Amino acid sequence: MSDAVTRDAVDDFMGQWAAQRTDLDLDAMGTIGRVLRLSRLVNTRLKEYFAQYDMETWEFDVLATLRRSDRPLTAKALASSVMIGSAALTNRVDRLVAHGLVTRDSVPGDRRSLHIALTDAGRDLVDRVVEGHVQNQIQILSALEGTDRDELTRLLRTLLISLGDTR
Repeated sequence: MSDAVTRDAVDDFMGQWAAQRTDLDLDAMGTIGRVLRLSRLVNTRLKEYFAQYDMETWEFDVLATLRRSDRPLTAKALASSVMIGSAALTNRVDRLVAHGLVTRDSVPGDRRSLHIALTDAGRDLVDRVVEGHVQNQIQILSALEGTDRDELTRLLRTLLISLGDTR
């Protein structure tokens, strides 16, 4: 395999930095650069898939979180699970309610809390979309063999935990 085939875009800017700043250890910059570029590329693939259903990635995230839970969630629990603030969640839930995909009801005995639940239409939609979503993810990771994928999962989990992303 030629060197051009085994190089990625990060190698190019790492080479430029190495030429300009020989005093810096750039290994972490290369790793983080690859994680960020990978995130953008994966997000693009996910957006392309969800666009087939006239759906945004965030819509799937909210619907899938409710589907996985298989029960109504409070706004606070839902916001925590999809990693957004309460104001952003309110806007998103408003849009999903307007599309008939979720309902929002007061929690009995607590007027300040709301339960958000899937409608039948929301459940049907997420069930249709998730099958292709799983296949899309398998295709995105297809360059990795099973043991490499397992190792990547282990390493990413270690980093996430070290940064406080735990339950």
